[in-house]
Amino acid sequence: MTITSAVFTFGGIVALAAAPPSLPLGVLVGLALLLGYALDSADGQLARLRGGGNPAGEWLDHVVDSAKIPALHLAVLLSTFRFAEVPDPWLLVPLGFAITESVLFFAMILNDQLRRAHPSDSSSPETGNSGTTGVKRSLLVAPTDYGVLCLCFFLLGETIPFLTVYTVLFAAHLGFACLALPKWFSEMGALRPPEPGR
Repeated sequence: MTITSAVFTFGGIVALAAAPPSLPLGVLVGLALLLGYALDSADGQLARLRGGGNPAGEWLDHVVDSAKIPALHLAVLLSTFRFAEVPDPWLLVPLGFAITESVLFFAMILNDQLRRAHPSDSSSPETGNSGTTGVKRSLLVAPTDYGVLCLCFFLLGETIPFLTVYTVLFAAHLGFACLALPKWFSEMGALRPPEPGR
């Protein structure tokens, strides 16, 4: 399922980079990315239903994700450079987006690995795990969801609306990174160091 997800995702990325923007291309790219995202989300659930995944499957899933994140934004950069008549500063947006999303992805994976290896002395429950607070938090971070990013490609046929929405999503990711990275760094500092001799 991971391979099938990658085929749809990278097929959409290649189409985005290779063909001039248009409404049909936007629909094709958007649907391919969404289908790839749905399959990527389902592979972990399928593994759990079948009795748990394995390290090789988890490794493959993360490697594919780490490739698709910068590849998608570099495809936007290439498409904008080749086909859109916009000022050069617009080209900095996909570059910044690629860096920001790659850092966030790596940080989240590293957070998970470090928490497994070095549990904290006290449990600090996440705020917003229940009730209205959880709903508010979900709505606040919705612009940073990969599925929302996939949806913006349906605007690909209209250069300025697409780039405007894309830039807003980049700003949301950048803002989230500026808030989350210091918080995660503090949480990593609260983890127990490894015991001597281990």
